[in-house]
Amino acid sequence: MNKKEKLIHLHHCRGAGWKTIQVIMSKDPSLSSLFTTNYVEWAKMLPIPSNKLNLFLKDLHSLHSIEKLKKYEDSQIHCLTIFDDEYPFLLKQIFDPPWVLYFKGDKKLLTRKNTLGVVGTRKPTSYGLEALKTILLPLVKKKFVIISGVAAGIDAESHKITLREGGDTIGVLGGGLKQIYPKSNFTLAEEIMNKGLLISETPPEVKAEPWMFPLRNRIISGLSQGVFVVEAKERSGSLITAQAALEYGREVFALPGNVTSPESLGTNQLIYDGAKLVFSSRQIEEEF
Repeated sequence: MNKKEKLIHLHHCRGAGWKTIQVIMSKDPSLSSLFTTNYVEWAKMLPIPSNKLNLFLKDLHSLHSIEKLKKYEDSQIHCLTIFDDEYPFLLKQIFDPPWVLYFKGDKKLLTRKNTLGVVGTRKPTSYGLEALKTILLPLVKKKFVIISGVAAGIDAESHKITLREGGDTIGVLGGGLKQIYPKSNFTLAEEIMNKGLLISETPPEVKAEPWMFPLRNRIISGLSQGVFVVEAKERSGSLITAQAALEYGREVFALPGNVTSPESLGTNQLIYDGAKLVFSSRQIEEEF
């Protein structure tokens, strides 16, 4: 196995989260001793409980990852690791870039400039949907790449507006590419794979779990030069995406809303905290 294949193999092992892989990579950047390290050395090195360590070692020595990769290729699913030259430059700059990305579709979208993340509530108001369309259409026509999370609501609508206009969109999943979630967006996810790009940090056969979505949000922020929050409640996953964008030094844009609408509490607060108020595509274009 070469270094890239070893990293993908490691990425499939249970118990090997981002930090675990970071510890292994810092001790052994070439992963040359991955299969020769003994139990005692692993126990010393890894900050995980023994039951997780046992699962990790079981997978490490029994998984057939090369066979898995062949199966993925048969389904047109490809892998990009942090070792690859084509790994997206912007994403590499974040504090915790994904070690491996699994993708299906047009990889060239990862190298494009003018990438805008769009996030918002799963239950948008008619005002939010109308504003989204008004602001997004001119940007799509000007070849902005629209990045979102394939979730219900604002995410799905952002992808649909872009696809209808023949524009470019990247969908970032929480779970694996073979476990599309939510099921109601299965057709949309297929269209994104065929006409744009669908990516995930999670191995393709792994189902989405709640803790994966904040991780997905950091990828949306990491790939984007700016993030546009359309509607968000006071405590919302969209605000996690905005927070990550700020931490990565990206622009944050927010749609102002009715002060009595719960869907606008989060975005109005973002504007108060210094996000750029957006009422037309021009405010976004100016920053880019």
